[in-house]
Amino acid sequence: MTSQEPGVRTVFFVSDHSGVTAETMGHSMLTQFEGLAFQAVTLPFVNSVEKAGEARVVINATAANDGVRPVIFSTLVRDAEREIVKGSDGLFLDFFDAFLGPLEAELRLKSSHALGRAHGMFDAAAYMTRIDATNFALANDDGGTSRDYDRADVILLGVSRTGKTPTCLYLALQYGIYAANYPLTDDDLESRHVPVAVRGHQQKLFGLTIGPERLQQIRQVRRPDSRYASAQQVQFELRAAEQLFQRYGVPFIDTTQCSVEEISSRILQSTGIPRRLRP
Repeated sequence: MTSQEPGVRTVFFVSDHSGVTAETMGHSMLTQFEGLAFQAVTLPFVNSVEKAGEARVVINATAANDGVRPVIFSTLVRDAEREIVKGSDGLFLDFFDAFLGPLEAELRLKSSHALGRAHGMFDAAAYMTRIDATNFALANDDGGTSRDYDRADVILLGVSRTGKTPTCLYLALQYGIYAANYPLTDDDLESRHVPVAVRGHQQKLFGLTIGPERLQQIRQVRRPDSRYASAQQVQFELRAAEQLFQRYGVPFIDTTQCSVEEISSRILQSTGIPRRLRP
């Protein structure tokens, strides 16, 4: 008797560090299989033979409980841990094994097999850039301050709940981009002018909009049955915001069907802002 829901497949992301690389690459592959449901389990910091053995016990127990092999996405670097987890009762997909071998052959150089290099702190300057950019995004969130806009690479404009804050944080963490955001209020929309605080930085402005049904759904969760979440208010704000973007020549994108990763990539592609960091 299995406790797993019918039609749901367990997926493990196994890493010797945080698991971010395994999750990102694994999820990208799983999106190609529409109609299937997956239960994700991340096993980070599998950086010893003992921890690899513990991971194998968990995976084997899941396989026995589910009655079907789990899928294992691995970014384990060292052979010892990799071989232990590879012996689990699951479909083992090894990103490093798939790519490091061909790279070693092409570059005629053996890889270091160093743990945690994908997201480690071996580049202190890059790490400090990421922290500084993140602090900038937090300090300049939702129009909290406009004193540092001279430092900004981009200033996102949009009505409430269009994805401004998560996009700024993602740009900071992944690319070291100094991103601020400023909310468009009813006063701004009724005046048909961009906020005074950002008028001296028009070349840095980028707009976010969203479908009215999706925005109403998001706001309804935040403030149920309020004017803020009403269809009339949502439609007014979005219509006025898009008219304002067009009037001032502010480039903008519709975020309705976009993840924060896609929004960020489209902003960088549209603006040509250089990345300070590579993910």
